[in-house]
Amino acid sequence: MAVALQYLQENNLLEYDDLAAKTTSATNRFYTAGDKLKAIENAMKHNANLKGAIVDYARTKPVFDEYKTQKYSKRYLADHEADIAVFRAAKTTMKELLDGEKLPKMDTLKSEWQSLKSTRKTDYSEYRITQKEMREVITVKVNIASLHGHQYQGGEL
Repeated sequence: MAVALQYLQENNLLEYDDLAAKTTSATNRFYTAGDKLKAIENAMKHNANLKGAIVDYARTKPVFDEYKTQKYSKRYLADHEADIAVFRAAKTTMKELLDGEKLPKMDTLKSEWQSLKSTRKTDYSEYRITQKEMREVITVKVNIASLHGHQYQGGEL
């Protein structure tokens, strides 16, 4: 309780409504930071999947081209079925991921990955700070509420 009172004095939260507003604000910042991190991680996943599909496509394209020159021979298909399946899967994946956009160069994808990685690192630090702030203010709010005889019930006091 002493820590809670000290926190209230240091942050000039002498009214319960001010404490409730700060709790709401801290919680909103935490969830916003979390959503931002999820968006970055989804972009990184998209980037990684696209790079993987491009590599698979490039690696198996000569096999598929030979399959076409063999006029879609069943024998050639039987001998190279795995590579042709990988080629077709990579082509389908690229089509889905690009959604009509032009295929970017691998260097562009790599630099985008580095940028996303750097942003994620910075944003993760912000996320941890906002999480700590949110936990502190919620703990204080719960302690003050229990001091006043209120029960904590799932996010609302």
